Amino acid sequence: MTQNATILGGIAGTELTQAERDFFRSADPWGFILFGRNVENPEQLRRLTGDLREAVGRDAVITVDQEGGRVQRLRAPHWREWPAPLDQAGAGARAMWLRYYLIGCELRDAGIDSDCAPTLDVAQADTHPFLRNRCFGDRPAQVAELGRAAADGLLAAGVLPVMKHMPGHGRAIADSHHDLPTVAASAAELEALDFTPFRALNDLPMGMTAHIRFTALDDAPATASARMIGIIRDQIGFDGLLMTDDITMNALSGTEAERATASIAAGCDLVLHCNGTVASMEPVVAAAGALSPDAQRRADAALAQRHMPQDLDRAALWAEWQELVPAAATA
Repeated sequence: MTQNATILGGIAGTELTQAERDFFRSADPWGFILFGRNVENPEQLRRLTGDLREAVGRDAVITVDQEGGRVQRLRAPHWREWPAPLDQAGAGARAMWLRYYLIGCELRDAGIDSDCAPTLDVAQADTHPFLRNRCFGDRPAQVAELGRAAADGLLAAGVLPVMKHMPGHGRAIADSHHDLPTVAASAAELEALDFTPFRALNDLPMGMTAHIRFTALDDAPATASARMIGIIRDQIGFDGLLMTDDITMNALSGTEAERATASIAAGCDLVLHCNGTVASMEPVVAAAGALSPDAQRRADAALAQRHMPQDLDRAALWAEWQELVPAAATA
């Protein structure tokens, strides 16, 4: 069956409705994304992830935003609570690897095999608060080092990382959930700072775009800009599977179907639709269409990096993380 170029959310609750089950079986999305509204406890979550895969008849990728801090869909008492990434950055690369290996193990245990992390945006003094402490630091080299450790930890746990928000969200002073951020930095400034961590990790299997307008380069937001997607592919050198950020966010204009059409036309491989009903997803699926040959090649390459987790002593690694992070926090 043809796979659509849409990775879907839109699951209303903690179990699939019959209407959702029927829709996913017909639409055959490449994968799924889950949110806090879909998470109750480990047994329920394992059942839900199994039902999603049963609906499409294959081992589809299921992703989630499990960064730690405010952006963490699996929470206590059933899962560990993590500090914001920036609050842990001083502990170094080993602590970041440990953190994301343990996060990945918790996800994999629940049937989730992808994480929308690491966030490779470079934090700046005026970065919007919705994003700032989700970053790994304010220096590109630091962000790249810690981002690599995070990605390697997830991969060791059998979880595909999704680096975001390409080609860089750190200069934005608006929240793209509500408004379209505009960045006036020059091409040289963007090259020297914002693009650097993504170039350093351009071998990762999956990435996510930024809903940001870079006025020195194009009038359209990066998600819908062929110029910006070209920069991601050619200048940054990323040939992995590229998904949009959530197209239901208010940063984008037009109907959701029009947003999907524009994103695919610009060069995105997948459309991420997070907050809709079956009725709202149907026109998006029709607009996005099937994976292009290049997108299918990238999707297959991403799946080839999805391995069984390394079987390590989690209790010992958790103890090591606890020793490293408090020491750094008080340094």
